[in-house]
Amino acid sequence: MSTSLAISLDAMGGDNAPDMVIRGAEIARQRFPNVHFLMFGDEARLKPMLDALPDLAKVCTIRHTDSVVSMDDKPSQALRGGRQSSMRLAIDAVHNGEAGAMVSAGNTGALMAMAKFVLKTMPGIDRPAIASFFPTMRSESVMLDLGANVQCDANNLVQFAVMGNVFARLVLGVQQPSMGILNVGAEELKGHDAVKVAAAILRDVPLPGKFVGFVEGDDIAKGTVDVVVTDGFTGNIALKTIEGTVKLYGHWLKQTFSATLWSRIAYLFARPALNGLRAQVDPRRYNGAILMGLNGICVKSHGGTDSYGFANAIGVAVNMVQNDAMERMKQDFAQLMAVPGAEAVAAAL
Repeated sequence: MSTSLAISLDAMGGDNAPDMVIRGAEIARQRFPNVHFLMFGDEARLKPMLDALPDLAKVCTIRHTDSVVSMDDKPSQALRGGRQSSMRLAIDAVHNGEAGAMVSAGNTGALMAMAKFVLKTMPGIDRPAIASFFPTMRSESVMLDLGANVQCDANNLVQFAVMGNVFARLVLGVQQPSMGILNVGAEELKGHDAVKVAAAILRDVPLPGKFVGFVEGDDIAKGTVDVVVTDGFTGNIALKTIEGTVKLYGHWLKQTFSATLWSRIAYLFARPALNGLRAQVDPRRYNGAILMGLNGICVKSHGGTDSYGFANAIGVAVNMVQNDAMERMKQDFAQLMAVPGAEAVAAAL
């Protein structure tokens, strides 16, 4: 795209904000020279940082606010008292049409509550879901929900499956995505009532691709399906477990190659391959989860990420806008409801 694209940033959200946000925006600026940033936060802290990065300062507009949503704030508390916070104002910019998308590394619950209140949900969606994609043995898969909805009923899981199906086709480029519900076993009799009812509904839903039934935890990394559907409680634990396992193996590799003189020599020969592996599994590379089901693009960055990870979250937002993903999702939902047999979808939603 040659025309300017505005992205609003919650400059005060995240464990390492605002420094991480500023430096992440600088990396993103080099990748996307057509992007203009609206930075919401404390001008006294932001301006000196931008003055040190003059090229970034040229494409940034600071919107001052000294109100910040903390990581400890409850969603209801943030919704009531955070109307002038950096997070809320960044969302408002999307709602008002000043920005095509917003990015925040702040409080997940507060972001979801505010975004749902301001942007509202798409027709047919009760609850937005957090979705992100990650590497697998086969290719890449999307999983949702990753933490927005701790408790879900069967209808919510069906909605997540529809949103994940659209995500897989638009973002991953899989035209006939396979879908599965995460469960404690692949057998039809296993699991609680919500997953059983959702599975029964999805077997009759006229979605592109195929619903394969239940999948287990090890199927996530295998890439057994393109779309993994689960509630936010289970999804968030699974995601953090995967991230922790990657760090554990990285720790073990470091210990192994530094244990003896011969292992350090072996590392010199293995280093190119190990660097490639490190880049492939780096969680920062996949940073940037999307709040699916809203009338606007909100991207949630990991709260503890660094500037490289935050830049990738900005990249997710830019790509979503450039691909006109939200409008395409709305069209896909409308088309799904119009095809024969869509009554099953409508009944579920």
